[in-house]
Amino acid sequence: MLENSKPLSPKEARQTLHDLQVHQIELEMQNEELRDAQVALDFERARYFDLYDLAPVGYCTISEQGLIKQANLTVASLLGTTRSELFKQRWTRFIQKEDADLYYLHRKKLLESGEPQSCELRMVKKDGMQFWGHWAATVAHDSNGELELRAVLSDITERKLAEAALRETERNYRALADASLEIPYRMSADWSTLLPLDGRELFANSDRPLADWAWMDYHLPRDEHARIRQTVSEAIAHKKLFEMEHRVLRPDGSTAWVRSRAVPILDDNEGLVEWFGAASDITERKRIEQELIKTTAVADKANRAKSEFLSSMSHELRTPLNAILGFAQLIEAGSPPPTPTQKRNVDYILKAGWYLLALVNEILDLAVIESGTHSLSMEAVSLDEVMRECQAMLEPQARTRGIRMSFPRFDAPCHINADRKRVKQVLSNLLSNAIKYNRPDGSVIVDWVPGTAGRIRISVADAGDGLSAGKLAQLFQPFNRLGKETGAEQGTGIGLVVSKRVVEMMGGTIGVQSTVGKGSVFWFELDLTTDPPLVAGAVQAAAVALAPDYIDTPMRTLLYVEDNPANLALVEEIIARRPDIHLLTATDGDSGIAIARAVRPDVILMDINLPGISGVEAMKILSEDPATAHIPVIALSANAIASDIEYALRAGFYRYLTKPIKINAFMDTLDIALEFSLSTASRTSK
Repeated sequence: MLENSKPLSPKEARQTLHDLQVHQIELEMQNEELRDAQVALDFERARYFDLYDLAPVGYCTISEQGLIKQANLTVASLLGTTRSELFKQRWTRFIQKEDADLYYLHRKKLLESGEPQSCELRMVKKDGMQFWGHWAATVAHDSNGELELRAVLSDITERKLAEAALRETERNYRALADASLEIPYRMSADWSTLLPLDGRELFANSDRPLADWAWMDYHLPRDEHARIRQTVSEAIAHKKLFEMEHRVLRPDGSTAWVRSRAVPILDDNEGLVEWFGAASDITERKRIEQELIKTTAVADKANRAKSEFLSSMSHELRTPLNAILGFAQLIEAGSPPPTPTQKRNVDYILKAGWYLLALVNEILDLAVIESGTHSLSMEAVSLDEVMRECQAMLEPQARTRGIRMSFPRFDAPCHINADRKRVKQVLSNLLSNAIKYNRPDGSVIVDWVPGTAGRIRISVADAGDGLSAGKLAQLFQPFNRLGKETGAEQGTGIGLVVSKRVVEMMGGTIGVQSTVGKGSVFWFELDLTTDPPLVAGAVQAAAVALAPDYIDTPMRTLLYVEDNPANLALVEEIIARRPDIHLLTATDGDSGIAIARAVRPDVILMDINLPGISGVEAMKILSEDPATAHIPVIALSANAIASDIEYALRAGFYRYLTKPIKINAFMDTLDIALEFSLSTASRTSK
């Protein structure tokens, strides 16, 4: 009890106690609120640190001196260490030395200006591994009032790698674009807007996009508009590739040729979005094409001139030979027969004449082949039949020299894809050489073996002197007889050259192996085929097989149209031995047509080179006249070029015979034509 204090009354005492109790309650309530606030604060602090540690980017605090004061778990993970190990470590320890200056520069700016700073740095982990990091920081004061840097660190390695790959792709694209002759461009879906994508200018005014099809007026000559619009419209309608060659205007106003190609770009709903394309300058190619066309035309003209020359040369050479060989054959078969001296002289004439004819044929054949005007008739050819025919043709020559010939037998049909006439020519040439250049009583062995894939190799082996390496190198050269020019054997040195050209034209190969003193083996390979051979000339063979009986046969009429007196005389001599044939002659095409219309002969022999209209023109006139259209017309000409023969047969001639005349072949063909004329007349009369 204080001195001089007045004692409280019971009522006052009760009030004071009540006030104390109320105050106690208020204090307890305040304490409760403080405890709740502390709990909430602790919770928020814990959540903050959870977020701080588990954030996908690193957070750290760096002192003004550059020491790490605080860091979350992400920073520790990025730097490959623990959070406790980071404490008071210098931040620059984890920056690659080459990037330290960049960090110091931004740190200085941050401390001086207080403005946030950021940069990309190459960071180094504790184990030395590197990664790219993005560093961003602000400046603030800590609770003690000291400056500190509050930084954020994120790993941008994948982004940097992607950027590097993108730059590499762009470099490659640019290098490709620079190296390419094509200029890329973009088009709107309806082709109304053109946007070149390259700095190079192929089009005029290509430095800006042009809309509403106006670009056509600037880029394309007007005569190209309609064609390009049509092609573009079809491409848009079908959403298909656009591709064409057209002319464009260059920036300098000149015209160029380009090849344009564009592909449609579609959305997920197959809707047309735009077009990506490229244009390449083909002006030079077009120029070369035009020059090539002109050059080809000149070459074709030259080839035609060469063919005409060869045809003329063939005619001029064969015409005198026709008289020489024809009359020599008549003397040989004349009645009374020639005396032994005359027979020997005629034999010399015939031998020299046929040799000269062979020489002419080979030279002209080589010229035609090398001019590129010769065409082949490729078909399935029976190799067995060709060998039998060559054997029958050359075996008599071999027997006269005492040469034994051996040919293979085929257990199954064997067909090659070739020109039958040319295969026979090649094989006959190789056989003839094997006989001529063999030793006395030698042998010639013909054989076959499988060649390269799908081929067969035919070989002709002789037992001659063989060829040295030097002579082998000179084979297949025109007119080179390898030192045999002065020998007894006749030859031109052309046969092997022609054979090589012909085999190669048929897609095959030809070669030789030879041993000095033992002989040579010439071979050629051609493609096999499984197709059955064509039955060629069956009707003709059947007709030839007929044995005509001239006794009591009706008289037949033959008209011969020929302007050369010697040729007329020769055919008159030949036909004089046929009592069943009455010969009429004409010396030009017009008179021949007049006689044919008046007499209507059974068969007509027609020369090709006639004064006035040609034999071909005369034949066509006769074939178009109903009165003479049924008469078979046989061409008899000194034009022996294959193209001349093919042309005449396509024009409508029944057969084609070449001069000089081979009497047996001539009579066989004439009999076939007479038989055909008789059968035609019989059908017409019914």
